[in-house]
Amino acid sequence: MSGDVAKAWPTELRLSKDKKTLTVSFNDGQSHVFSAEMLRVMSPSAEVQGHSAAERKTVGGKINVAILSLDPVGNYAVRISFDDMHNTGLYTWTYLAELGREKESRWASYLADLKEKGLTRERPGQR
Repeated sequence: MSGDVAKAWPTELRLSKDKKTLTVSFNDGQSHVFSAEMLRVMSPSAEVQGHSAAERKTVGGKINVAILSLDPVGNYAVRISFDDMHNTGLYTWTYLAELGREKESRWASYLADLKEKGLTRERPGQR
């Protein structure tokens, strides 16, 4: 992790009216727009990330997920609660800055994982 990412400090978190997009702006001038789906499937929670790379779970079926709430955790993170009742991930400022900077490559990897595992972004029966 670069020193710049480690020093990331948010200046604004803005949730869209439809609760499907979160914009995070940082003190270095960077601003990242995240879909609720991306934040949900890339949750830093142990439920998604596991306790090792081998345990990481690919979560499908979240294309329509929305954010219910954003709750600050100390001075270092935000807990995001989603309408599928997932709320165990603590999104540190560093993680959000890193996710924003690596957004395209991480999303491409996620889509490849879905395909490889025969999963889709839609909920079963949604198509």
